[in-house]
Amino acid sequence: MVGYARLCMQETGTGFSSLLDLWSIEMAEQLRKSWLRGRVENALRRGFQHAYEKVKVDPNKFLLQLRAAYGVPINSFQGIYSVDVTVLDDLANRIIHGGMKLAAAEGAGFGLGGILTMVPDLGILASITLRTIQKLSLIYGFEYNTDEETAELWIAAASAAGVDISREVLEKEVVNRFVPKVIQRIAVQASKEAVEKWSGRMIPIASSAIGAGLNYYFVRAWGERAQAHFREKHVEIRQRRFAEESALPLVVEPVRRLS
Repeated sequence: MVGYARLCMQETGTGFSSLLDLWSIEMAEQLRKSWLRGRVENALRRGFQHAYEKVKVDPNKFLLQLRAAYGVPINSFQGIYSVDVTVLDDLANRIIHGGMKLAAAEGAGFGLGGILTMVPDLGILASITLRTIQKLSLIYGFEYNTDEETAELWIAAASAAGVDISREVLEKEVVNRFVPKVIQRIAVQASKEAVEKWSGRMIPIASSAIGAGLNYYFVRAWGERAQAHFREKHVEIRQRRFAEESALPLVVEPVRRLS
């Protein structure tokens, strides 16, 4: 690099200076992206950790909401498997859309502060996203009352983030150690994908609209991937139950003779 720069300087006189300027600009851009990525990663990690510890959709209250607001005729989440899958898909799409609108409104508000409000914005966005994933989990019949169910929920969240955690699945029994590792993996992956888009938050005038749009599509992308994860598992359970019921021996009651 230095030898090439000296050659340019000898041949053009100004080549070295121009090359140095380009190198400085490139280094400054890399430092800016590295700084922004670190901020995004930390904000998402703290946001998901807070959501894991403090924010949780109450399954019982959500069950009542499904019955009262959406008219789903079930008394427990096991009853979900008797509801037509297309009905569940429609409910899931409505939940995702609701999360998208909420995230867009939140992003527009915090976006007014530009890069200064990005950290609290991403923290709230993480909570909205996780609550959306929790609702999708319940819609397809998966509760998270036990450590194993909680681990499965975070496996779905990792799938939504595009993270392969197959190596960590064996450790999911120890949920207090498993979940923080998954959150860290999610934050790292999400920061890679988001840093280029979120750099637009540095533009004060446009940051509100950019924040709303980014949050909107963030929740949509994660929601759709989480929905696909839960739907696939839901269909597998349905098929397994159907096969088990079909394999049951036919019980013939003895015919009573008329006296």
